[in-house]
Amino acid sequence: MQPLRVYSVVPKLPAKLKPLWELAYNLLFSWNDDIASLFAQVDRKLWRECSGNPVGFLNRLPQKTLESLAEDEFFVERVGDLRHTLEVYLSRKTTSIPFPDRDGQPVVAYFSLEYGISACLPIYSGGLGILAGDHLKSASDLCVPLVGIGIAYQQGFFRQYLTADGWQQERYPIYDFEQMPLSLCKDEAGERIMVYVDLRGERVFAQIWKAQVGRVALYLLDTNVPENQPASRQITNRLYGGDLETRVRQEYLLGIGGIRALEALGLKPKVIHMNEGHSAFAGLERIANFMDKHKLSFEAAMELVASSSIFTTHTPVPAGNDRFPPDLIQLYFEDYAKRLGLAFKVLLALGREDPRNDSEHFCMPVLALKLSRFNNGVSKLHGVVSRKMWNRVWNQYPVEDVPIGAITNGVHVPTWVSQDMAALYDRYFGANWREDPDTGRVFAQTHLISDAELWRTHERLRERLVGYVRERLREQLLARGAKRMELQTAEEVLDPQALTIGFARRFATYKRANLLLSDRERLLKIMSEPQRPVQFVFAGKAHPHDNEGKKIIQELVQLCNSAQCRFNMVFLEDYDMEIASLLVQGVDVWLNTPRRPLEACGTSGMKAMCNGVLNYSTLDGWWAEAWRPDNTVGWAVGMGEEYEDGGYQDFVESQTLYNILENEIIPTFYDRGHHGSLPRNWIRKMKDSISQLAPLYNSHRMVEDYARIAYVPALENYNRLTRDDCAAAKDLASWRMDMMTKWSSLDIRNIVADDPEQLHVGDPVRVTAEVHLNGIRPQDVEVQIYAGHLDYEGKFAQRDTVIMRTMDTTADGWNLYVGEINPTEAGRFGFTVRILPHHPLLLDSHSLGLIRWAAAPA
Repeated sequence: MQPLRVYSVVPKLPAKLKPLWELAYNLLFSWNDDIASLFAQVDRKLWRECSGNPVGFLNRLPQKTLESLAEDEFFVERVGDLRHTLEVYLSRKTTSIPFPDRDGQPVVAYFSLEYGISACLPIYSGGLGILAGDHLKSASDLCVPLVGIGIAYQQGFFRQYLTADGWQQERYPIYDFEQMPLSLCKDEAGERIMVYVDLRGERVFAQIWKAQVGRVALYLLDTNVPENQPASRQITNRLYGGDLETRVRQEYLLGIGGIRALEALGLKPKVIHMNEGHSAFAGLERIANFMDKHKLSFEAAMELVASSSIFTTHTPVPAGNDRFPPDLIQLYFEDYAKRLGLAFKVLLALGREDPRNDSEHFCMPVLALKLSRFNNGVSKLHGVVSRKMWNRVWNQYPVEDVPIGAITNGVHVPTWVSQDMAALYDRYFGANWREDPDTGRVFAQTHLISDAELWRTHERLRERLVGYVRERLREQLLARGAKRMELQTAEEVLDPQALTIGFARRFATYKRANLLLSDRERLLKIMSEPQRPVQFVFAGKAHPHDNEGKKIIQELVQLCNSAQCRFNMVFLEDYDMEIASLLVQGVDVWLNTPRRPLEACGTSGMKAMCNGVLNYSTLDGWWAEAWRPDNTVGWAVGMGEEYEDGGYQDFVESQTLYNILENEIIPTFYDRGHHGSLPRNWIRKMKDSISQLAPLYNSHRMVEDYARIAYVPALENYNRLTRDDCAAAKDLASWRMDMMTKWSSLDIRNIVADDPEQLHVGDPVRVTAEVHLNGIRPQDVEVQIYAGHLDYEGKFAQRDTVIMRTMDTTADGWNLYVGEINPTEAGRFGFTVRILPHHPLLLDSHSLGLIRWAAAPA
């Protein structure tokens, strides 16, 4: 029996409490402790049951409770004060990075398949989503004109539970968006704003939900609407669920549907930022729109789109980069290629590392790389790894010249720092540290904090974590029908005073959660020392299809449940933002053991660092650039070695892990000085870590880097290229085609260099070369000397480039170029000459894939 009509019933808030809705529907509560505490103080048990969701919380409060609160003058006054706080926050518009020619519209559209903003909005799975959530929060704090686009998943990512023998199982609760801090987007007539995409000939509709993240709006697409067929209603069912075709459908919706949603909402951002390759189809839709609206050729529209697009790649692991069989792409894009005026084979080539390989799968990151002129990895090391990984896209270039840079990730400190540490920062840094873009000046004051105050604050957080673990473990055991003796054990696990080491992340095999278990006898000896106890807290999920990851969890859980470890080693089920917050705030050491160089960044250690927790990690991701050789800010497993034999690497690094733990970390923690009071050396490391690393590895710095390096230049490019009916875009496309046509006939001859008997450091070497330009104007190329020190194989170990200047023309029409190089160090030194295209609107000369090297001597 189906109801004739459906109503949404909401509580009747007394007039004095109406501002609670404003506070509940802005996710500022996820990083403003005062707002969250206002709700929590009403009924802490219910607040936790609602996962910190103020909308669901208000809807579940009894009417009598609401009426009683309306009579509580102190509570009503707090509501008014916090509403004023929200209004003041939203009213500020100035940003530390000026955006030219703003017209009140968002400048940047940020696309991501997942967002981790709050535990009560479960549309995230792990680091990629948490990073996206932190990006929006810092954009809000810094008043960066940005809007987010994503998907509203009815069941989100899976929830984890374990069987009695430790095997991971998954469950998928169904979420009610009307009970979450989301608003359905409607037009002036009160009708739902809908967009559609054509999937294999079927018109699939999506409604749009809005999540207000401080000053930034996040719009989420939802296909679970009556207008769709049952299968299409399931497109937005689960995050990372389903088969390859489901993923194509989701990414089609995110990219193409996302661009259409912006139009339907009346939003006109000029720049897009693709957070990972999932949203790369957005570039195709932008091209199609520019072709339709401005009558541009595909080439001109592509130049315009690429010049105003940013792509951030997040993983060096092949499985993390979506690749689709050509026949699957054909089902969804054969007609779309016609809209772009392309042969389908040409469209396929846009997603292939080798455009001529008809059997190569279509790769989303490759498409994103080709449709963006601003490409970056998420740490310095990841930038290096990404240039090697995607070298085939620009196969004529040395790996150093592959146009992929690096902007290291950061974390949103106000979200992840504990209330206790935040109160300490308020006292010593001033209350504005949360939004202050000058993070260097802010955290330089860390050493002013009293040692005793910092340590007591940290000890309270460890005690709180132990209490939480005991409660959570008891809940886990009850859910499995545990015996009374097991429940009593849960109430006694962990020691609030012991050195506590945390390890929590996705249980992919390369993250090596079991590295610590490689020598169990040695591990048990470390943990059983009565004078210097050590304990571990683990958490994390394996992908539902990753049985190897599940085996690691099972092995770990069985050890935690053993008689030797049950009191000092715990695994917490269903890792989420709530558990993550408690762990990064309450442990003493954050352990991270990925196999280098497979960790792109790894932001969990940054969250721990902001709370004074010390990192102990292999030199991968962010830690490769953050760690100091004197161990002042934490410890490293190894010195950044990379091995061909993974098994040997695991053995060597496991021994190093134990050695440093036994000989450095444990002694430093338990060195308590006079009367065993304070671990002064440990506290000094805590302060060094916060003061040196927090200014660098926070999302305020990260978003400012994106704004300065990518957003503002991309906006300026867009404005230049669209001026005068896109005249510059058309000119750039015409120039590009001319270069493509003539480039193969460029040539270099008669390279002459000084040949002194002895060359000293700093001595100039004059180089001349003759270049045949094949009708290309001299100003359209850049002739360079490519010089540097050579390794033992005679290859460039490092290189610098010097631009040569044109001097004359030979009798047979060749252009004479001259330049000068200066070796800066002793040793083997060499040079060659090359030609790159040059155009004032071409952001990176390497992006076209055109290059001409001087021929090596016979």
